[in-house]
Amino acid sequence: MCAIITYARSDLSQSFFEEMLAKTISRGPDMSRVQKVRGGYIGFNRLSIMGLTESGMQPFNLNGNTVVCNGELYGFKALKKYLEGLGYSFKSESDCEILLPLYEKLGTKMFALLDAEFACVIYDGEKDKFIAARDPIGIRPLYYGYDSDGYIVFASEPKNLVGVCNKIKPFPPGHYYEDGKFVCYRDVTKTKELSMSDVQNSEDIYRKESLEDITKNIHDKLFRGIQKRLDADAPVGFLLSGGLDSSLVCGVAAKLSDKPIETFAIGMDIDAIDLKYAREVADYIHSNHHEVIITKDDVINALEPVIEALGTYDITTIRASIGMYLLCKWIHENTDIKVILTGEISDELLGYKYTDFAPSAEAFQKEAVKRISQIHMYDVLRADRCISVNSLEARVPFGDLDFASYVMGIDPERKLNTYGIGKYLLRKAFEEDQVIPHSILMREKAAFSDAVGHSLRDDLMDHADKTYTYAEYEIARKKYTHATPFTKESLLYREIFEKYYPGQSEMVVDFWMPNKSWKGCNVTDPSARVLSNYGASGE
Repeated sequence: MCAIITYARSDLSQSFFEEMLAKTISRGPDMSRVQKVRGGYIGFNRLSIMGLTESGMQPFNLNGNTVVCNGELYGFKALKKYLEGLGYSFKSESDCEILLPLYEKLGTKMFALLDAEFACVIYDGEKDKFIAARDPIGIRPLYYGYDSDGYIVFASEPKNLVGVCNKIKPFPPGHYYEDGKFVCYRDVTKTKELSMSDVQNSEDIYRKESLEDITKNIHDKLFRGIQKRLDADAPVGFLLSGGLDSSLVCGVAAKLSDKPIETFAIGMDIDAIDLKYAREVADYIHSNHHEVIITKDDVINALEPVIEALGTYDITTIRASIGMYLLCKWIHENTDIKVILTGEISDELLGYKYTDFAPSAEAFQKEAVKRISQIHMYDVLRADRCISVNSLEARVPFGDLDFASYVMGIDPERKLNTYGIGKYLLRKAFEEDQVIPHSILMREKAAFSDAVGHSLRDDLMDHADKTYTYAEYEIARKKYTHATPFTKESLLYREIFEKYYPGQSEMVVDFWMPNKSWKGCNVTDPSARVLSNYGASGE
């Protein structure tokens, strides 16, 4: 990860801007740089991943233009070779150095051509304006706001903007900003034929493919998505929960690697559910496996730093973040690894436990569209912050644009759980490969916070219950008109959030919850544990 920040105000003091940039030094501890341009300031904190020498340090400059980018541009070597053929010369091995030549040739059309996880800001020196863009899923973070005089500020995290901007907003994924407007350049929730919003009006917008073709494409596209994310000049590690998604990422990576990969798992000291499954996968793929054991005190002590890092009050996100945060903290403190591959986004594409209750294929698809459109506020945010606050970089193979776009275009009738097990298409796709044990391939899902240990959720709820009396809870929760807390736990999280991000709750649209309009999903807790179909997934 890296941190970027730009402030379109030329009369700002550099020392003040440097203080803003310093708030996200954990994202890029290797080196920091600030550059004054005619229209304001540009700053960058670097975590060296591709092109480890100082020549790869940003901002990059070319013919009066400047760019900062937090991103990984897959396939950049082919683009670099193409640009060299046009006469461009490069001073580093950094993938992001190609952005200014591309902008010079293509302007904002270049964003739609990038196969990347990125957030970037370009200063066009000739036009004296800032242009910003974010990848279509929002895997790399970007926020914006306006100061009291109306000058726009872009930054990797909201903590850069607290105290400067009255309202802090997430930059919309798949958009670029130019001349005061946000323009959508790619929406991965749309099929090539029709918008998903038109799904109820047509039965013909999905590809007509056989089950064999669908599973082959899922296999091949995910395989390539994992393969391209192994390319790094810094050491790579893998989070392994023992569930389907992270196990597949690790299994494919192990098959592609010429030496044992490094895998990491975490669990509570008294009831860790997934450690045994992670160990089973690790033994099968012959990884160099590490287990981290945590206690109730570790969980409670991590709560405030986790919420400060996340910038959210959402129950699901916070619960699931504690284990990930503590695991990444251990990795940072005990290894030289800088890049982490994770299994996020599979659920949003292919189904959760609660989407088993979808009343129709159209309802399933609408829910997937909603989740993918908002995932930058939830699971993707969790992965980014838990990993980056520990000076590591997250890579998310299930968020590969080719893979995600393909899965969104599969007929949702195929994605419904009519097979007796969730995510059947993904499981079937990797049945022949045998990259992970068959028992893991067909294992029911457990939510990450539950999989770390049922006691983690219980400890957090107990801690919140002891923090407030019922009368105190009823009075305090009514202070918040947006996303009003509905349990003592949600109130506790909101009050910690407000301590660090006062008045900024609208950065997150609402609480992540199952679709309460579906029969079987009208629950008051987001954990899959409360659903009737949880079954053996948590054992």
